[in-house]
Amino acid sequence: MTNREEIERRRTFAIISHPDAGKTTLTRVITGDMLPTAGKVRVSGKLGYLPQDTHAADPEQTALDRMMSARDIASIIKRIRKAEKEMTDPDPDVMTKAMNRYDKAMQDFEKAGGYAAQSEATAMAASLGLPQEVMGQQLGTLSGGQRRRIELARILFSDADTLILDEPTNHLDADSIEWLRGYLKKYEGGFLVISHSTELLDEVVNKVWHLDAQLGQIDMYSLGWKAYLHQRVVDEERRRREREVAEKKAERLMQQGIRLHAKATKAVAAQNMMRRAEKLLENTSEAQKKEKVADIRFPEPAPCGRTPIMAKDISKAYGSNIVFAGVNLAIDKGSRVVILGYNGAGKTTTLRLLAHLEDPDTGSVEYGHGCKIGYFAQEHDTLDLDATVLQNLIHVAPELDDTQARSILGSFLFSGDDALKPARVLSGGEKTRLALATLVTSRANVLLLDEPTNNLDPASRDEILKAIAKYEGAIVLVTHDEGAVEALNPERVLLMPDGDEDLWNDSYLDLVAEE
Repeated sequence: MTNREEIERRRTFAIISHPDAGKTTLTRVITGDMLPTAGKVRVSGKLGYLPQDTHAADPEQTALDRMMSARDIASIIKRIRKAEKEMTDPDPDVMTKAMNRYDKAMQDFEKAGGYAAQSEATAMAASLGLPQEVMGQQLGTLSGGQRRRIELARILFSDADTLILDEPTNHLDADSIEWLRGYLKKYEGGFLVISHSTELLDEVVNKVWHLDAQLGQIDMYSLGWKAYLHQRVVDEERRRREREVAEKKAERLMQQGIRLHAKATKAVAAQNMMRRAEKLLENTSEAQKKEKVADIRFPEPAPCGRTPIMAKDISKAYGSNIVFAGVNLAIDKGSRVVILGYNGAGKTTTLRLLAHLEDPDTGSVEYGHGCKIGYFAQEHDTLDLDATVLQNLIHVAPELDDTQARSILGSFLFSGDDALKPARVLSGGEKTRLALATLVTSRANVLLLDEPTNNLDPASRDEILKAIAKYEGAIVLVTHDEGAVEALNPERVLLMPDGDEDLWNDSYLDLVAEE
């Protein structure tokens, strides 16, 4: 990349590209998470970064403390928590000293505006669908969607001068997305956003960076989203015409060179003419090739009995937080079920129990004859991040030889050396495609899919919707994507946390994006 650009105050950028062009890599370089192979990145002011995959370091930290850690008063909060712990020490001297430190820390907290900051954090979290009772819970007890919202709220709360947001609408309901759009439109700093939400881009960005992986450059447009789309079409057509003209000129030069080459006295002139032809093509931008699309398909299901999964009176709690209780569910052969509920209602937990990745506190999950599970985790928990792309596939399908495994990976856009990348360096979209690739070899007859369209480009999303529609086995789906539900064409809906079952009707479609 030869381009030099600054993210200035009130300049709002979108990064656009085809799959694997390097959007996430660019943001990681800008934030210092990765080092550039050439050039430098200079950051002034405070930077707030929301990556695609967010994993909180300390599962015992409360949601509120996680948010507050984004500001300078985080060190004071740490002192308070340490003193609180030591105040329970049976040693009276330790307890007395801890009480004194606690009083001092609370005074410093008040002087630093800690109570006002707590109120601000709680209000911001509520705007993103996180009620006050959630803020006192430990991160490890929250759902993936709730943790994602906490991380987004934390970045917005951080008082950063510049925001870098990678797919900020993931796991957000319609009301939260609307609030986020309003917040970003009023935000006084600069921000850079990667998103497949065209509605968000249309309302909040005034400049677009288009990463062109073929040309190894960034095309910069000082335009809003709709104007960019129009100009991009114009630019692609111009490049196509330039290429056609260059190819015709190069062909004439080549023909002349061939004719001259036949004469011994003209050999040097012929070589020069051919080099001119090659140079002409090199210096002309090649028209954009057709976008590569992952060939996403689900496996032919293995034979199984009438009811591959039966959940009886299951319940689950994390500490004092009761997620749900007394849920019963039967997944019949080839059935199609969608699970709806607000964030934290236990949708992901239900899938994990059905996949035998966790045990219920009460009740049981029983597999019927021939049951074979394929589980897609919203946070890519099924991937070994320390293993390569190829190794991840071989782990689930050891019967594949290298050629067969690479062929499958190629259909999911992992070609050549891409197969040797460690999974941890992949973007969210790449991890999604790798996780889906592991399902291809499974011959699963029950697919448990948790937000399978997250982080996917529009073309890949369309492919997975087709795969869902065509799959002949049973599917249990958790999603905020209305298109995914329509592709599933569900027979039944399970409403969490109550565990009420109902026959599907289109009135439930309104709840998908709202939950």
